[in-house]
Amino acid sequence: MHGPAGTSQASRTPRADGWAAPGFEAVRDGFEAGQRDDPGAAQLAVYQDGKQVVDVWAGADVIGGRPVDGGSLSVVMSVTKGVVATCAHLLAQRGLLDLEAPVAAYWPEFAQNGKEDVKVGDLLAHRSGLSAFPPEARVGLPQLLDWDHCTRVLAAMAPLWRPGTACHYHALTYGYLVGEVIRRITGHSVGAMLATDLSAPLALDLWIGLPAAEESRVLAQFTRETRPTARQVDEELARFGLGRSDPLVGGTLATMASVAEATEAFNSPAAIAAEIPAANGVGNARSLARLHAALIGPVDGTRLLTADTVERATAPQTDHLPAPSPFDRLPADSRSRHAFGYELPASHLPMLGTGSFGHAGAGGRLAFAQPRTGTAVAYTCTTLAWNPAAGPDPRWVPWTAALRDRLGMPAV
Repeated sequence: MHGPAGTSQASRTPRADGWAAPGFEAVRDGFEAGQRDDPGAAQLAVYQDGKQVVDVWAGADVIGGRPVDGGSLSVVMSVTKGVVATCAHLLAQRGLLDLEAPVAAYWPEFAQNGKEDVKVGDLLAHRSGLSAFPPEARVGLPQLLDWDHCTRVLAAMAPLWRPGTACHYHALTYGYLVGEVIRRITGHSVGAMLATDLSAPLALDLWIGLPAAEESRVLAQFTRETRPTARQVDEELARFGLGRSDPLVGGTLATMASVAEATEAFNSPAAIAAEIPAANGVGNARSLARLHAALIGPVDGTRLLTADTVERATAPQTDHLPAPSPFDRLPADSRSRHAFGYELPASHLPMLGTGSFGHAGAGGRLAFAQPRTGTAVAYTCTTLAWNPAAGPDPRWVPWTAALRDRLGMPAV
């Protein structure tokens, strides 16, 4: 793969390749319209009632120059969290995992520093108080590639707030926390469970821990945005009376720096061969849409989760919870809504309305299902451009509107 990306090529108007089933042509046209100002590559796949009805792609690999088609792979960032959640819910469905049980029942070393009563569900719903590594642990990219190191740090640390009383996004720690519970139950990593229990039965091109043989198919990701300086960050924090000395603020800033470092590093083979299950899943829209279709109904005879499991897994878990102090001083307009490992519709993430569930990923990746209409959708991109604080990704809007119209759903 090629090195971290810089700036992109000039904007152009890409033509979408691929196909759309009769009645879904407007969804393809909407995808093409959404990509008009995006120089990178993107894919959109839609399943309806267990059958694929849209498979389109557009754009170019502006960094590596690799060919782009529906089988191309890219890093899907936090869409990976929903995949990890699916592994956990499969274990729960099999009677091997109790979401209400203490984490320590599966991971005894976790019962330190006030975490004895933290539940598995708290990890999945971002309520555990472990949203960031302790700043003094200095967990940067080299440490993120070391599974045992990360899980030891998390097992030893004290929560940053009283677990269960607040919600704050576990941007990187989520994957190690839920992944270690899965490892303790199965004896295998979450990437291995994905390979055997999800990807194999559904014939998915989807991995956490990419095999070297697949590396040549991966398109490089890049951003046109510039990072704020330390001074700009401090000035923004000061607007809300926040400072780096607060453990939660300091840990969150360290996590943001690690995410930025990892995002660039995901253009290297070593970083996508490792397992960072909150962020470094690699796949394509075809496979993500197929996976989500199999959560709500049979796909070629395979259904992953029962209707009862889906109902439990997608029940809102955080709508009643505030942000932890001192983040409760910040505007809440773009706060995510969480179920057990899946995101639920919000102002910045409308999906297909109430009942939808899935997960978005940094820069604009998205995968979700809507059981009420029997629809599953996945969108991948290589240009990291989405700003949740500004609302839905503009690239989603035209094809989402066309899909809602096709399904007879009201416009938003």
